[in-house]
Amino acid sequence: MIASIRGIIEAVAIDHAVIIVGGVGLQVFMPTTTLSALGSTGAPVHLLTQMVVREDAIMLFGFGAEEELELFRLLQGVSGFGPKLALTLLSALSAEELASAIAGGNMELLTSVPGVGKKLAGRLILELKDKVAIWATGGGTSSDQGDNDVIAALMSLGYSATEASRAVASVPHETKFSVEDKIKLALGYFEKK
Repeated sequence: MIASIRGIIEAVAIDHAVIIVGGVGLQVFMPTTTLSALGSTGAPVHLLTQMVVREDAIMLFGFGAEEELELFRLLQGVSGFGPKLALTLLSALSAEELASAIAGGNMELLTSVPGVGKKLAGRLILELKDKVAIWATGGGTSSDQGDNDVIAALMSLGYSATEASRAVASVPHETKFSVEDKIKLALGYFEKK
């Protein structure tokens, strides 16, 4: 298995790049976030990778961050999710937004990604909700339903899942607040910025 590569960018396309490693050009498929951060042709690059072996192909997928790689691996474990669909999800949503959508049961956001219908989104939430809860709260341990309700409320006001998660993480957890109070405190996070 190829765990990571370090090489020189030879070419960049819409969904992949060709990286020269030891004189060999490797076609590495990546989410758009990783592709956009690569740099120009001739620049050095280091990527975390996952090799996927299929009956008809051997593909290499590259990621700039450990979180993206871990989510890619988790998505592969859900039936109905192949590597290309997992890559599409990670291209449409950041790792944090995707984790928040799954942990919060946000079907609307998940089904907005091309190729993900209600059935697949439901399966994704059912199978991965507990596994991504830590990422969804920015590394914290508070992923109770109240926080998910606050995140959903903030997203309905137009904030991204990432912004909503950060705002909820800023709310003090020592005291028990109602959902309404948490929403007010989370909105205060945006006023301070």
